[in-house]
Amino acid sequence: MSTIIDDLGLPGRIRAERTGRGWSLARLAEESGVSKAMISKIERGQSSPTAVVIGKLSGALELSMTALLSPSEPLGAVVRRAADTPDWTDPDTGYLRRQISTPAFPVDITEVLLPARARVPMPAGAYAFIDQLIWVLEGTLTLVEGDDTHLLSPGDTFELGTPRLANSSTAPRNSAVTWSS
Repeated sequence: MSTIIDDLGLPGRIRAERTGRGWSLARLAEESGVSKAMISKIERGQSSPTAVVIGKLSGALELSMTALLSPSEPLGAVVRRAADTPDWTDPDTGYLRRQISTPAFPVDITEVLLPARARVPMPAGAYAFIDQLIWVLEGTLTLVEGDDTHLLSPGDTFELGTPRLANSSTAPRNSAVTWSS
């Protein structure tokens, strides 16, 4: 499996998105709530950002997390082998994102594997401009949206705004997330 950060150049992608807008580090820090020092470390490849940080940066740049983590050019092939599917793992929680659809496909499909007992609070800005559907493939998933908590089982789906995912069980949970902007 290829990793999104190593193979697709996340540091360069963040820098290109920021400078393409004519933004300084200070402007991106202000818009995202991520410190200038952290953004600088990420852009230089000296720090591996967490899911929360990527969510904040993608929200500020008005990109889905997938758009920020994906290559800017379509891969071109209709068939993509599992070994060639980009993935990214949150260094803090072990939360794994595997990009199922290619950047050229009109719907974004992402596999998410949430380790046992993991909690990933996603910033509202990361989802303010996209519609999202979570489909639980196995196990149960606790989804917290505002004051509401939803326990999802295999086959359940949920259309949502700002999620905070939690796996309170002792085993990893697998789900598919799709969205379109």
